[in-house]
Amino acid sequence: MGKLSVDLHGKNVIVTGAGKGIGKAIALAFAESGAKVVAVGRTMDDLKLVKEEIIKGGGICSVIKCDVQNVNQIEQMVEQVYKDNKKIDILVNSAGVNIQSHSLDVSEDQWDTIINTNLKGAFFTSQAVAKKMKLSSEGRIINITSQMALVGYYKRAAYCASKGGLTQASKVMAVELAEYNIKVNCVAPTFIKTPLTEPMFRDKEFLSEVIERIPLKKIGAPQDVVGAVLYLSSDSADMVTGSTVLVDGGWVAW
Repeated sequence: MGKLSVDLHGKNVIVTGAGKGIGKAIALAFAESGAKVVAVGRTMDDLKLVKEEIIKGGGICSVIKCDVQNVNQIEQMVEQVYKDNKKIDILVNSAGVNIQSHSLDVSEDQWDTIINTNLKGAFFTSQAVAKKMKLSSEGRIINITSQMALVGYYKRAAYCASKGGLTQASKVMAVELAEYNIKVNCVAPTFIKTPLTEPMFRDKEFLSEVIERIPLKKIGAPQDVVGAVLYLSSDSADMVTGSTVLVDGGWVAW
């Protein structure tokens, strides 16, 4: 698979959910593109492995443990990053969670966990970072949403609500932050092969149904998402804000 070449030397980047899956792939790609990466997540052991891999490849990385469900932790994390780097150029909100449950069975705890991570966490991380970006009158915020922001799917009422809400909040932020030259966009993947989805794909019937719904007839890989993120982080996307880039193999177009 070819790699998108983007020069991000001198850029300071925060990636939440960087310990595994899509977030990890994004953090690695930013480092390969020359950016200074701050990998953020809840599990320090995972973050340390990401840092080791980046440094081994000649990149620059620091790690901060932060649960984005907690606004105080978000604010402390952002303050630390700004103190260390004096500027934040790019934020990627990749932290996310899903708990499969029929809409008749969704519990309050399940709802709160999903909404607080995927929507509340991403919004308040964006808010805290945007306040710092405003000081330098530039920045990029990229939210990893989902095709489920645009379509419904079984046992994902809370998940669809969280990703749909984040998509709409991103549009508002794009409009309100444009005067500060801060671009806000979303990348919306289909099902991607990650540690989160691996257990789902062990169900052959489920895997077959998902592939049948995707016109390209294949499951995505983290690198498919990385390309869209790097594009939105680059000068080539200087006129792009308030948009959602679908990486769904044509699911939503079906």
